[in-house]
Amino acid sequence: MKKLFKVILYFLLIVLGIILIATLVFNAYYATLNKRAKKELQEVPRLIVGELQFRDLNKNGKLDPYEDRRQPVDVRVEDVLSRMTLDEKVGLMWQPPIGVGDQGELQSKPGILSSVSTYDAIIHKKLNHFNLFTVPATKALANWSNNLQQLAEQTRLGIPVSISTDPRHGISNFIGMGLLGGNWSRWPEPIGLAAIGDSSLVVEFGQIARQEYRAVGIHTALHPMADLATDPRWARINGTFGEDAKLSARLTAAYIHGFQGDKLDTNSVACMTKHWPGGGPQEKGEDAHFHYGKNQVYPGNNFAYHLIPFEAALKANTAMIMPYYGIAVDQTSENVGMSFNKEIITKLLREEYGYDGVVCSDWGIIEGFSFLGYELVEAKNWGVEKLTVDERIAKVIDAGVDQLGGNMHTRQLLRLVRKGVVSEDRINQSARRLLRVKFELGLFDNPFVDPEQAVEIVNQKKFQKKGKLAQRKSIVLLKNQLNGGGGKVLPLTKGIKIYTENINPELASNYATVVNQPEEADFAILRLNTPFEERTDDFIERMFHQGDLNFPEAELSRLLNIMRKKPTIICMYLDRPAVIPEISKQSSGLLADFGAEDDAVLDVIFGDFKPHAKLPFELPSSMEAVEAQKEDMPYDSKDPLYPFGFGLTYGE
Repeated sequence: MKKLFKVILYFLLIVLGIILIATLVFNAYYATLNKRAKKELQEVPRLIVGELQFRDLNKNGKLDPYEDRRQPVDVRVEDVLSRMTLDEKVGLMWQPPIGVGDQGELQSKPGILSSVSTYDAIIHKKLNHFNLFTVPATKALANWSNNLQQLAEQTRLGIPVSISTDPRHGISNFIGMGLLGGNWSRWPEPIGLAAIGDSSLVVEFGQIARQEYRAVGIHTALHPMADLATDPRWARINGTFGEDAKLSARLTAAYIHGFQGDKLDTNSVACMTKHWPGGGPQEKGEDAHFHYGKNQVYPGNNFAYHLIPFEAALKANTAMIMPYYGIAVDQTSENVGMSFNKEIITKLLREEYGYDGVVCSDWGIIEGFSFLGYELVEAKNWGVEKLTVDERIAKVIDAGVDQLGGNMHTRQLLRLVRKGVVSEDRINQSARRLLRVKFELGLFDNPFVDPEQAVEIVNQKKFQKKGKLAQRKSIVLLKNQLNGGGGKVLPLTKGIKIYTENINPELASNYATVVNQPEEADFAILRLNTPFEERTDDFIERMFHQGDLNFPEAELSRLLNIMRKKPTIICMYLDRPAVIPEISKQSSGLLADFGAEDDAVLDVIFGDFKPHAKLPFELPSSMEAVEAQKEDMPYDSKDPLYPFGFGLTYGE
């Protein structure tokens, strides 16, 4: 036994030794790499012309056209482009994630959400577009932005960095508050804005979010989602404006106007509208992040319907477009993912619609992420799985894409250009589009932010108040009737006894007396989420709410048991539709929310705010009805429980 113990001990010591050595080598390698990279940096002099001051970004002692904000954008673009090396042009065409230090320091080595050192990425790989996931407090984030821009301006041409993000202002956000949180004003999800249906409110939201983003140095919104929620099983419905093309088109245009204004300028945030040409008609509702959801299908021959919101986005001058992962099955001559499809990008978007803005692929279409031979994140290279990495890169650029999200295969693209597979003229086309946005946003002139001002702007009380009001406005009243033919139930009278689930009891006590058992209460108030299938193949898949819309039998029985004991008010968070005929029948009051804090829900239940929102999608009556409908058709399930546009108010 002692011998076995010694063997185990020695083995553990060897493993620890290997880990220690690997850590030391890892740290030493990046310390050396960063030191070498920093030697290439130069301080940026200021040039004085009359009463004006300019940054001498290329450090040559004179004011060149690209440094002169008085020059037209096109002149500035051509000037800097003529000075760029092929390496620098290629660096523009990739947008990987980047890490942020807790105190605003630059990430000096790879981390969980960023696979490069910041110094290596900007100085050696010539990258200057990145997207953010987890972020620190507002002031630290603003300081980090300034540190990053200071590093960028000290490179050879001083090309500023552009920072992007997925939506951060929702109560839940698509992939969770852990990755997309922060100290922002809190609003309903986009599907909640659709429930309100007020274009002016959507513009106002965009203007507020824009101010908060720019205050901390975020320049690109990887949103809005102009996709249509025509299959209720799809996991991404909460990021859309629902299933009606006209409603989505109107709100998509308003959203872009709020973020960008009439045209891009120094106050704007550039919108990357997604997912061209519409990611909603997923086969069986499965999402295209995964191989089993790679197909988008059109059994109703309704491809053109899904283009309507994108047409509105193009008229609103969206700065950027993102294609989705999926294959639009049999809609073109080649069944490949959208970004690989030349007919989808060049023929349809570029030629037929005349779009000359930036097209950026969705994340990770070239290569996935593996560790020790285990694929942690699969590549979303649907239809081109058998192609090599080089062949995928060449194909996506030939299709008309300007930038590739999530990957950074600069070396491979350089090799393709030098071999003549991709022409430098083609690289120049994309570089022009990408540089134009940087100039229009004013980043070449002043990419820096004021950290103290950022603290004052982000999540200021006025913004908080408007977000909270929007939460209340987005709540839909679906039922208000006591079982057995009784009268109206809502609004409840304050001071009654209530039993609650998934509501902060301390907050609820401001409205009523909270009791511990349903039997002790006058009413039960339950907050529920739309059910989904637990899928655990990888950590990305666990973030997606997919599959069956029914409540599991055990949970449904438990809920119905409570409702039989006491009159019950249900408020359900609908990140996608739910199948709830039994719950609807047994409840006394039924509300739908699309991202609302407890006080917003309680204000509606107790009459401090009267509901008037409408359902942005139908609620199907059964999974059989869901499975029988066509993925590309709106509101087409048989005998829906609640139709699109349904919503009561008090007094009805």
